[in-house]
Amino acid sequence: MLLFLALAGCVDPDAPLSSDSTAVVFEVPPGSAASTLGDDLEGAGLAVSEFQWKMFLRGTDGSCLKAGKFELRKDMSLTEVMTTLCGPPIPDDVPFTVVEGWRIRDIDAALAEKGWIEAGEYAALALDKAVDAPFEVTSPTYEGYLWPETYMVRPPPAFEPEDLIARQLATFKERFLDSHELGGKPLHDVVVMASMLEREEPKPTQRPIVAGILWKRIDNGWQLGVDATSRYELENWNDRSAFLKKLRDPEDAYNTRVHKGLPPTAIGNPTLASLEAALEPKESPYWFYLHDGSGTFHGGKDATEHEANRKKYNVY
Repeated sequence: MLLFLALAGCVDPDAPLSSDSTAVVFEVPPGSAASTLGDDLEGAGLAVSEFQWKMFLRGTDGSCLKAGKFELRKDMSLTEVMTTLCGPPIPDDVPFTVVEGWRIRDIDAALAEKGWIEAGEYAALALDKAVDAPFEVTSPTYEGYLWPETYMVRPPPAFEPEDLIARQLATFKERFLDSHELGGKPLHDVVVMASMLEREEPKPTQRPIVAGILWKRIDNGWQLGVDATSRYELENWNDRSAFLKKLRDPEDAYNTRVHKGLPPTAIGNPTLASLEAALEPKESPYWFYLHDGSGTFHGGKDATEHEANRKKYNVY
């Protein structure tokens, strides 16, 4: 028995406890003394035993211990564990909301306004696809794949835009790709269509019928005529004078009054309702549509009926 105690007391404080590099979030309750943590550290795989931890503390000052959550690894030495527990705890997560339909530039602006990033930092990563995606993205950017959601994130100094992008891409895969069949449509086309529906139709229940009209226009070689696409590259989405200038620019690749087919990329990050509408369009006799002052959809079977709707609802 004495031999066992002697061997157990021989603690090398700088030796890794294991080869397992798994990260563990360990919480120190307020008012805790270092000597009371042994059982919890053993249970988390961060100490061989409570006895070993207490023997370690005989030669270590544990008075620097702080309360809070700490990220530890199972391959740390006891010295590294104590150093971490005496350092700054992990900040409590705070919510950050990515609004439905926001563009990459809008997300970047919101993060910069909070002071969490330098302006352009998030956008550069997302536009360059500098973070690996868990699925193939053929689009030249991640526009459209950055799932709109309220995320709990670490505020500065722990906040990293790369982590947010990775979580948005993973959420896109989890909420959409893993549970929906594309039915032969390229993912890129579905995402671009969904991004237009997000802006074109305010009522999710009406998006399938708008999707049917837009896919029908593409299939028949028509221009889409979705004016929202001409707003995509504007710094301020609601800048009317800049928007009207874009509408008159035949060189603008996002001008769907001029160019046939889909625009080069999505024009924002769509919701599940828009993605599902793009996948399951509803057939109708309409080729045209508009919305009145209350946002209500009105379809037109031909140009004459559409013009009548414009006059009736004063939409020009």
